[in-house]
Amino acid sequence: MIPDGIVAFYASNQEALWLTTLLLDLAGTVMLYRLFGKVGLQVAIAVAIVLANLQGPKLTIIFGLETSLGVIFYSSIFFATDVLSENYGKDEAAKAVWMGFTVSVIVLVMMSLALLYQPSTNPKTAGFSNDVHDAFNTILNFTPRFVIGSLIAYLISQRFDVWAFHKIRSMTGERWLWLRNNGSTMASQAVDTAIYSLIVWWGTVDLQTALALGAAKYVFKIAIAAIDTLFIYWAKHTFMKRHPAEASRSL
Repeated sequence: MIPDGIVAFYASNQEALWLTTLLLDLAGTVMLYRLFGKVGLQVAIAVAIVLANLQGPKLTIIFGLETSLGVIFYSSIFFATDVLSENYGKDEAAKAVWMGFTVSVIVLVMMSLALLYQPSTNPKTAGFSNDVHDAFNTILNFTPRFVIGSLIAYLISQRFDVWAFHKIRSMTGERWLWLRNNGSTMASQAVDTAIYSLIVWWGTVDLQTALALGAAKYVFKIAIAAIDTLFIYWAKHTFMKRHPAEASRSL
């Protein structure tokens, strides 16, 4: 699907691949917003949740630190929520959080049910079917710790993100969009990382290791929050062009 030259370049430049993936993800979120408005952001959240669940188990080394691909897509949920908060208000952002939580539950349930289906025994397809079944087991066989930890971390951190965004906005007014975007996201991502690390990792590994694993992921989350600042101004510009009357008033 991808030309060999591009594959070879990114194989030896993983940091460039990580940055490309992040920029495409954020740009895709803004493009969905430009094309479909508020509904586009809700779709972006649902897509990010599915991608984060599917690619979460894939680990790689970026800038010398081990990270999960799911971090990119999970972090873009906070970006989409902040765009909703900025342009449509607290209630719409809170609704999107619950929509995302519902989608996450549905995805986890349906993926778990998929594992109950046994591979085909047709001699012509049995080998392929078993390989795919084993791959599904590797990727989708979530432990109860992962399910509980991810759902609790998502719901608490996302609701905190909405609260923090509007708390900062109440203090600064229309100024300093970069501050409420970065401040709310960095704080809520810290909450998310702490909850997830304590529920999912503590008990599987010792507390110090659990916190170390969380700290490495948090470094990437901070970097993503800083990079998405440019994109939230792009999204704000899009809103002002789409809704000039609303943009002239405080939400």
